[in-house]
Amino acid sequence: MGHALNTGLTRIGTLKPDPHAIEKGSCWMLGCETLDRDFADFQQYKQYIPALGIPLLRLQAGWAKTEKDKGNYDFAWLDKIVDDAIALGLKCLLETDYGNPIYEGGGGTDLAGGFPTSEIALEAWDAWVAALVDHFGDRVKDWAMWNEPDCQKDIRPQNIADFNIRTAAVIRQHQPDAHIAGLSFSCANTEAWWYWALKQFQDRGAVEWFDTFVYHGYEYNPDDASDHGIRLTALMKRMGLRPRIRQGENGCPSEPTEKFALNNYPWTELTQAKWDLRRYIGDFCTGIPSSVFTICDFNHIGRQINRKGLLMADENHQVIRPKLAYWAIRNMTTLFNDGLTVLPGCCAALAARPAQAFAMERKSDQARQVVYWDRSNIPGEGGFQEHANIVTHGFQMDAPAVIDPLSGAVYEFPASQIQSFGDWTIYTEVTYGDSPLVLADRKMVELE
Repeated sequence: MGHALNTGLTRIGTLKPDPHAIEKGSCWMLGCETLDRDFADFQQYKQYIPALGIPLLRLQAGWAKTEKDKGNYDFAWLDKIVDDAIALGLKCLLETDYGNPIYEGGGGTDLAGGFPTSEIALEAWDAWVAALVDHFGDRVKDWAMWNEPDCQKDIRPQNIADFNIRTAAVIRQHQPDAHIAGLSFSCANTEAWWYWALKQFQDRGAVEWFDTFVYHGYEYNPDDASDHGIRLTALMKRMGLRPRIRQGENGCPSEPTEKFALNNYPWTELTQAKWDLRRYIGDFCTGIPSSVFTICDFNHIGRQINRKGLLMADENHQVIRPKLAYWAIRNMTTLFNDGLTVLPGCCAALAARPAQAFAMERKSDQARQVVYWDRSNIPGEGGFQEHANIVTHGFQMDAPAVIDPLSGAVYEFPASQIQSFGDWTIYTEVTYGDSPLVLADRKMVELE
């Protein structure tokens, strides 16, 4: 795996992956997108999924791939994927997109292609959604709306809300206990769009049809993207709504690309792994369920290979190998899961330049940990060279260890660098950098 940091501390071992992570990871979702357009092959990468400890897979249900002749639905391609996922102990979220060219005004078949618009196409859409839910209703409870509708030309938030309501009504009619994720906006920093869409849901009495509302919102500095979820949660509170925000798609390339989000930047596998860790742990620590995008590089025909995968793949969908980010995410789900409670922000602080520091404890035994990193810049290729103090209040750790999620390396933290003053504790000369590190009670850590 490599990239173990040089802390000057004594390494005591390597983090052991949690074999029960899937059972405790309801906060995490894994992207398995674009199979509806044959840009990737589930069979080529499915064996890599269980080790990540992520229980829910995001799939696009593919109207055009399913209904090639009017009124005839062939779900065999998606049956195989869903059944394979279930056999691996996983659940699936099916996203209702994209359009279908066999109908006039049937909408586009790829990103930004546009909703169906003609009356006959809208009726066919309703029929396909109903058939989809009826077919998979005994295996799937999680559904999502059309991906990134705000990318469509000349679309307005009112149009998006209307199409969401239309689709959710069909799902609820055929599966009353469905879990439905709404909006799936590509942009998270356009609060006016969120307001007008949510206002339409309110006015039409449809807010409670949706369990969560989804944002994406790519930023070169991942902490800026995590901040979007905080602002959207605050917006919902101001509107008198129960905050139910979910990050539904975010990831980072492992090399420079000319297209897609976060393009034209000198990304590497190391900076991708750092970006991913900061992005997803930031969501976890602010109470926002989060999606890892994506499991595997995919060849977006007509554009280029999207290199945001945890697995490297070629243009023929063949998996070459796991990237550094794959192992980092496996370590992340071992350290951050449903068994933890995030404590108020005043419990811990990293006394350094702009930084993140979050304290949390394990519900079962009150064992504790702090995760921290420098958030001031885009993740870099360089190593960890800074030192600062972690200050905690009412929060002590027993014989703590330092864990590096990038490599899984675990280090002993010297007792001589711990000072206590009543309810205050200072952990001095702590190494930190632009990738998350964890200072944890020793009993929080199992070693291989």
